[in-house]
Amino acid sequence: MRRNIVAGNWKMNNDLAETQELISHLKLQMVKEPTAEVYVAPSFVNLYNTFQSLKGTVIKVAAQNMHFAESGAFTGEVSAKMLKSIGVNTVILGHSERRALFHETDELLAKKSKCSFGT
Repeated sequence: MRRNIVAGNWKMNNDLAETQELISHLKLQMVKEPTAEVYVAPSFVNLYNTFQSLKGTVIKVAAQNMHFAESGAFTGEVSAKMLKSIGVNTVILGHSERRALFHETDELLAKKSKCSFGT
């Protein structure tokens, strides 16, 4: 039976201090055995700090996006390899905002999915 997933996508919000405050609050409020998998998806600049801060808790960390290439001249992009190197092995793909604002297509999402974690 599949478990439910509850994810908080922080989008382009929360600087480092705000991220640390939110993490502290989540750790205090989180039940030890939730009935769903719980994820937070902070901005890229706070991914590593969030991952480190949530080690040993039931809260998992996801990236908000990633590029399909492993490396290259893609300014501002992040690859699955880069995410894995900091311990993040989950990514949100196909978000409606990425489709609407950045014109991501099914074809592009298929390319991203093929290079993501475990595929």
